[in-house]
Amino acid sequence: MGARGDDRIRDMLMSTATEELSHIEMLGHAVALNLEGAPVSYQEATAKDPVMNAIIGGANPRHLLSSGLSAMPVNANGVPFDMSHVYATGNIAADMMANVAAEAGGRVLASRLYNWTDDHGMKDFLSFLIARDTYHQQQWLAVIEELGGFEKQLPIPKATPEDNEATQHSYYYLNTLLDKKAPEGRWSNGPSLDGRSKYSVRDQPEPEGQEPSLGKAKANSGAQIEQIDSGK
Repeated sequence: MGARGDDRIRDMLMSTATEELSHIEMLGHAVALNLEGAPVSYQEATAKDPVMNAIIGGANPRHLLSSGLSAMPVNANGVPFDMSHVYATGNIAADMMANVAAEAGGRVLASRLYNWTDDHGMKDFLSFLIARDTYHQQQWLAVIEELGGFEKQLPIPKATPEDNEATQHSYYYLNTLLDKKAPEGRWSNGPSLDGRSKYSVRDQPEPEGQEPSLGKAKANSGAQIEQIDSGK
């Protein structure tokens, strides 16, 4: 969807999207299995943990009323999965980097869940998800490597003409700390990653521009009389 250029990458994305949807089904099935035949004593024991007790106390009744104690495609706060968590700009390099970040965050969460549970079946399942996230992180980075490496993709989008960019502001680190000098690192000196310039630091810069003034409000805007331009 919206992937222009190399058809191989489009087909690869569609295939992996199908795999990711299957992970949602697997997670839902795992939740249902954990709830199957769970005695009340488990709930009582869980309630002794202050964190879990707070979660149980704020439980979403839809898990009982709408899904019969099965998992629903929502996050931990009951917000449904939708396109708001899908980042597809149409720029292949930008989307691959976003995918890497998403896979990294997913692997962090799966690792935390693995360390939290003492159920052998859940550990086995989560170890699979951790493994797939290991591959997927490298899958997206491999696409960027095929494109020539992330340095050659910078800045994204690469097709933006330099005439459209105020390049005097493109390669300095802006230090906004009033009482400290800029923290130094790779980001503050040496050649830029895209090879077009060198990094520098603007330490405690003086404010530029003008003081903003919106002028008077329109007569029909609902503002107070003192705010309104009497000539309009």
